[in-house]
Amino acid sequence: MSGRWRRLGRVVADPPGWRGAMVPFVDGDALYVSGRDDEGRTSTLRATLAPDTLDAAAWDPEPVLAPGRLGTFDDSGSTGSCLVWHEGRAHLYYIGWNRGVTVPFHTSIGLAVGDGRAFERVSEAPVLGRNPSDPIFTTSPWVLRDGGTWRMWYTSCERWEPTPAGPRHHYDIRHAESDDGVCWRPTGHRCIGFRDAGEYAIARPCVVRDGNLYRMWFSYRGDGYRIGYAESDDGLAWTRIDDARGLGPSGEGWDATMVEYPFVFERAGRRTLLYNGDGYGASGAGAAIWDER
Repeated sequence: MSGRWRRLGRVVADPPGWRGAMVPFVDGDALYVSGRDDEGRTSTLRATLAPDTLDAAAWDPEPVLAPGRLGTFDDSGSTGSCLVWHEGRAHLYYIGWNRGVTVPFHTSIGLAVGDGRAFERVSEAPVLGRNPSDPIFTTSPWVLRDGGTWRMWYTSCERWEPTPAGPRHHYDIRHAESDDGVCWRPTGHRCIGFRDAGEYAIARPCVVRDGNLYRMWFSYRGDGYRIGYAESDDGLAWTRIDDARGLGPSGEGWDATMVEYPFVFERAGRRTLLYNGDGYGASGAGAAIWDER
């Protein structure tokens, strides 16, 4: 069935005391985004949503997850990516990063567990970092409990390319599995790869299971980020059909030149999309709802 995303506009710009609202996602009446401090480090922030809207009624006074201890994989930032409830505990999968020397940054995937407002890291080490399948870096996890298996779709960097403007990363979306959500087995399987030579970055998968059909929204970039879309029967072999349910820049305002980092969910009976616009979240986060045609 055909349709289109109808933009609702920007829903959050800069949370109080922070810059930007990166990688937005919602759990119940809570909105999570990541903001930067004056040193450029990222923390995961939480707001309570107003009833039946996507407006932040109140922000928690402290981050739910701040940067890690000096020298750890997340000492430059802890950016929340998705939240999974299991046995009454909230599992926050996040992007931990630190600054690099030969390349601009390094990222890995971390896990913190809590009650939705306060979280404690399961380890100061990542739950999915560099490994034989992902030798450069891992980032932007999306996790589902699928039957008795935990499944993760995530971004894996395959190489850095030297360019006159500096190193350019090339990364796509891979798959991993776990029995407990903590110890992960990367399969090395590429779920979404580059469509043509102009693409070099595919990131931030969001996977929704509709019956026997898996739907994935993701970011892809050549000149600028767009939101793509793919479908699968098993979560491994994907057919990419970006024009069907993807989203491009608006051409004006806060998301004029790029859109990225999608989160798709149901709210008030409508399929809803949260996403970032220009500047990788520096211009804030916005929303759209799906209109069937």
